[in-house]
Amino acid sequence: MATPAPKIYTVAELVNRAHRCIEHNFNGVHVEGEVTNLRIVSSGHAYFTLRDPEALLPVAMWRSALVRLRFQLHDGQRVRVYGRPGIYAAQGKFQLYAERAEPAGQGALLLQLEQLKARLAAEGLFARERKRPLPRWPRVIGVVTSATGAAIHDILKVARRRCPVRILLAPAQVQGDDAPASIVRALTRLQAMPGVEVIILGRGGGASEDLWAFNDEAVARAVAACRVPVVSAVGHEVDTTICDLVADLRAATPSHAAELVVPDRDACLAQFAQLRRRLGLAAHRRLLNEQSRRERATHRLHALARRVFLPPRRRLAALLARLEALHPRRRLDLDRKRLAALLARLHQHHPRHRLGLTRRRLAALLARLHQQHPRHRLDLDRKRLAALLARLHQQHPRHRLDLDRRRLANALLALSQRGSQLPAAARLRLATAASTLHALSPLAVLARGYTVVRDAQARIVRDADQVQPGDELDLHLSRGALRTRVLARTE
Repeated sequence: MATPAPKIYTVAELVNRAHRCIEHNFNGVHVEGEVTNLRIVSSGHAYFTLRDPEALLPVAMWRSALVRLRFQLHDGQRVRVYGRPGIYAAQGKFQLYAERAEPAGQGALLLQLEQLKARLAAEGLFARERKRPLPRWPRVIGVVTSATGAAIHDILKVARRRCPVRILLAPAQVQGDDAPASIVRALTRLQAMPGVEVIILGRGGGASEDLWAFNDEAVARAVAACRVPVVSAVGHEVDTTICDLVADLRAATPSHAAELVVPDRDACLAQFAQLRRRLGLAAHRRLLNEQSRRERATHRLHALARRVFLPPRRRLAALLARLEALHPRRRLDLDRKRLAALLARLHQHHPRHRLGLTRRRLAALLARLHQQHPRHRLDLDRKRLAALLARLHQQHPRHRLDLDRRRLANALLALSQRGSQLPAAARLRLATAASTLHALSPLAVLARGYTVVRDAQARIVRDADQVQPGDELDLHLSRGALRTRVLARTE
């Protein structure tokens, strides 16, 4: 029998068939080993080798998977890689196509810690807004730590030195697998104690593994839910735990926590004394400033009062003066003064010697009349004439002018009628004196056609500039009076 010919594969067919076989049997695997020969090319892809004491495994991690890593790859690092095994056909090389990686061993714990931090931060447990201020003068301070550790002794030593306060210790395990539950129970007991105003949670320094209990999620949530402020004092200054991030305040050491919580009595007393001195100086300065301000305010108030009240007072005084000037009694006095001034001007405008001569002649005529006429008739006429002349010189009111003129005419008529009984020479002298007196009288001037013009204030108008168009004027004629309005002024 003829032997069948063997099936011949090309290199590509065999490699692709082996690749499909591997993919079909291994969808995804986890491989743990040490990183060696790490190369990150310009395209961003990473190529390295996982090794253990018995074998080597080439690994390729594309750029998209590399940027999602929460840590940085480096040679000598032990990692746990998840991916799909396959054959790179171009080189015929078996390798693992990594999709994600995480540190193995201690690195896994660190990764777990970072993930817990991210989750708590997203919930807002690390937010600055939820941090509470510490009480300034706490009366009772709670402490959660080991009863036999150095932390409680450091806290008590610092508290006794700064200010005596009451300290309640809630013993707890601060190291080991049972430490987180013990710390949570201690925090719960202290919160139930009345009067506790602040809690110090801490322990002394140590290795990172020794402080791992303070990175526990239950402890972090118990610290966040505590009803009073919590001061975290775990390890040394370089150590930072989740409790430090969740607590209201972080202290570098337990001694530092005691200094933050317990007030320094001596420093406070010195500060009080300084504040008392500053308060005294400030009060003195404030008093001086207030006195100066009061004086300035008083000065400004007086100045304001002068500015505010002085003009109204002046206006009031002006109004009172105007009211007084418009009062009938005041106007009557003014009219009397004007009349007296007019009479004085009348006497001043006439020659003195003629006025004196006329007065002497009149006196002589009156004397002779008194001697020649019957005594009772002559006394009566003299009294009437004297009364008319006195009223003419003292009052001279406009509305009485016509009446006085008629009375004077009647008196002159009676005098002339009775003068017919006098001798001819006496009659001639009396007629001459009467004509002279009549010529000097303002009534004769009015009888010749002249007019006396007065404005609204009863002042005599002598110049056209004294009036304006539209003003009302009083015209006094020989008989009667007229009221007219100015239409215009002419030159």
